[in-house]
Amino acid sequence: MVSFNVMVKETDLYIRARRDLKKKALEVVQKQRTLLESYIARHPGFLAALEPFPVGDDAPAIAKVMEDAGEKVGVGPMAAVAGAFAEFVGRELLRFSPEVIVENGGDIFLKTEKTRLVGVYAGKSPYTGKIALQIEPADTPLGVCTSSGTVGHSLSFGKADAAIVLSPSAALADAAATAIGNIVKAETDIPQAIEFARGVDGLTGVAVVINDKMGVWGKINLVRRD
Repeated sequence: MVSFNVMVKETDLYIRARRDLKKKALEVVQKQRTLLESYIARHPGFLAALEPFPVGDDAPAIAKVMEDAGEKVGVGPMAAVAGAFAEFVGRELLRFSPEVIVENGGDIFLKTEKTRLVGVYAGKSPYTGKIALQIEPADTPLGVCTSSGTVGHSLSFGKADAAIVLSPSAALADAAATAIGNIVKAETDIPQAIEFARGVDGLTGVAVVINDKMGVWGKINLVRRD
C-alpha cells in the first residue's frame, strides 16, 4: 500500500491505499470542510456545544452524521468530527482502492483485505506498546477511535488513559469514545463505562484503559505485541 498525508487547517490525515490518491483525498477534505465551516458560520452553537445540538435542514451531510453520533451518546457534535472526516474521506477513496486506511488524530477508518493490527497507545499505562487490536477483513469497513483524558489535546472530562471504540460508523465510534472516556475518572468507573457502551446501538467493541486496569466488551480481539 502507498502512504501519503493530507493536511488542511486542523485536519491532518495519514492515509494508506493501493495507489496515491492524495489529490482525491484533498478534494474531499476541502469540500467537506467548506460545507461544515459554512454551516458553523450560520450556526456557531454547533461548534461550541458539549451536548447534542439539533441541526436544521440546511445542514450538510457531514454535520448531520456528527449530530446523529453525538445524539446517540449524549455529547456535542464536534466530538465526532475527526471520525467523521476519516470516514468521509475513506469511503470516497474506496471508489478507487479496495483497501483504505485513514488516520485522523488517532481516529481511524479502515477497509482491509488482510488482517491488520492497530497498536494501543494509552499514555503512561503499562499496556502502551504491549497490546494491539487485531482487525479482520470481514469486520471492515470499521471505525476505530480513541479518547484519552491523559494524552493529547482533545477535550475529555475523564481520566481514562484510553477509551477505544469500534463501530461501522467512525463518527459514532469517535463520539462514543469521548462519552465513555468522560465517565472514567477512576479505575472503579470501568464497569459503568462498559455498561454505558453496551447500551449504545451501533457499537461493536470497547476497551477502556486506566493505569494498569482494563475493561473490554464486544467483538474486540486484543493481541500481545512483542
